[in-house]
Amino acid sequence: MTRRSGRFTPARSAPAALVLAALVTATCLLAGCGGDSSSAEESALAEATAADHSEDAVTVDIRIAGGTVTPVNAQAEAHVGRPVTLVVDSDVDDEVHVHGTPEHTFTVRAGTDQRFTFAVDVPGRVDVELHRANVTVTTIYVRP
Repeated sequence: MTRRSGRFTPARSAPAALVLAALVTATCLLAGCGGDSSSAEESALAEATAADHSEDAVTVDIRIAGGTVTPVNAQAEAHVGRPVTLVVDSDVDDEVHVHGTPEHTFTVRAGTDQRFTFAVDVPGRVDVELHRANVTVTTIYVRP
């Protein structure tokens, strides 16, 4: 649109409007607009909760409520020897198993703000699982 005498009138270039519409559509598709919102929300939650504000520390927030575990099958990255903290809010008892080197098992009680911190000594894939709920909460890719 162009501005003339205080009023907006359509511009003469229709192709510019088409290019703009195509860009907006592409942006929405890349950002997940109109897609499966539950998958997009789970992915965003996993990314938001997996990384702490510090470069070297990783925090994974885990919630167990009414038989539902959040997140499930999330992904995170960490570095060898750097702290990883699991922050658990749960309405039931469970156990967290960390399948890395070394392996760790943490007892979860019904309660909030339970913190379990560990480090991994060997690079690779580390699964964090809830034993009784039988789910993989997150997979941490540990880099050198």
